[in-house]
Amino acid sequence: MYKELFSLTGKTALVSGASRGIGEAIAMALAEAGAYVIVSSRKLADCEEVAQKIIAAGGKAEAFACNVGKLEDITKVYAYLKDAHDGKLDILVNNAAANPYFGHVLDTDLAAFEKTVDVNIRGFFFMSVEAGKLMKARGGGVIINTASVSALQPGPAQGIYSITKAAVVNMTKTFAKECGNLGIRCNAILPGLTNTKFAGALFTHEDIYNEAISKIPMGRHAEPNEMAGTVIYLASDASSYTNGECIVVDGGLTI
Repeated sequence: MYKELFSLTGKTALVSGASRGIGEAIAMALAEAGAYVIVSSRKLADCEEVAQKIIAAGGKAEAFACNVGKLEDITKVYAYLKDAHDGKLDILVNNAAANPYFGHVLDTDLAAFEKTVDVNIRGFFFMSVEAGKLMKARGGGVIINTASVSALQPGPAQGIYSITKAAVVNMTKTFAKECGNLGIRCNAILPGLTNTKFAGALFTHEDIYNEAISKIPMGRHAEPNEMAGTVIYLASDASSYTNGECIVVDGGLTI
């Protein structure tokens, strides 16, 4: 019974930012649970590499390039879903993110501000809107957002990034509240310090890294695959009555 609760067999999932790090781990886990995964990110070659890993492991996947910071790319991926998959989308994982600036908030320039907002807020929002329309037509679905513990406690030298992730938390609750009666659940995962290329600035600044580790009760950073289990729960029937939740996975950092 419980094994079936976590099964995603017959489901179609779209994962943005899936070419590496947490997104890749999520895509691999969704496929292992039985989902057909559309691996998406800015560069097609990187997406194809992950899709081939999934296929080699016995899963089902394909690649589709999409920069969620560009509205025309969002339009293209959903047009493809309608044409090639008859509009079937059961799971959307908004994982793509931008964090081009690392430094004092007073020195944030307009270009860094706009890129971070365009991807982390506007991209998540319109990916969710278009997914919601498809899901509504088919009687339901699941939207999962990757936020960050920086939404709760602003990260050092990550002002605008932290602000956008706080917006993702409220966005998650908004979609959950307004779309729940359509059979669409929306939840979020808030990763803590995770060993990814995206978080590279934190790992290369020894003082910041050591300070963060000192505050984590488990005494270590996470690996990307340690985020995947929570996503499987949120994507599956195991979480059928979980809606609007923002689950922190940080080794106890924010206690």
